[in-house]
Amino acid sequence: MRFMMLVKHAENLSGPPPKGFMDEMAKLHEQAVKEGTIRDSGGLSPLSKSTRVRLSKGQLTAIDGPYSEAKEVVGGFAVFELNSRQEAIDGATRFMELHKKHWPGWEGETEVRQILGPEDMVPKA
Repeated sequence: MRFMMLVKHAENLSGPPPKGFMDEMAKLHEQAVKEGTIRDSGGLSPLSKSTRVRLSKGQLTAIDGPYSEAKEVVGGFAVFELNSRQEAIDGATRFMELHKKHWPGWEGETEVRQILGPEDMVPKA
């Protein structure tokens, strides 16, 4: 089963992540590579460097950031191949524990979402 983890936090963080946090993240990533569970991951640029393409009332519009209504943003992601939803939740919990321990004051969340394949899109009879 594939899962996407979406890391959400306030748009304006107070500086870059601490070195200790980054060191522990590197270890966590290395472990996932060794286990063969991680498929892709990365941090995302700030909203000030993003563009939204919106369809509303039949009209397409491209809107450059930043966005005044943005309180919380997706700041990073990871895609994993795991055996169960519980395994995904356990991994997200370990990830958030690293934030708690190595980045004092950081607040945010990791959203765990299963990635659906074509077989999941077929209506059940």
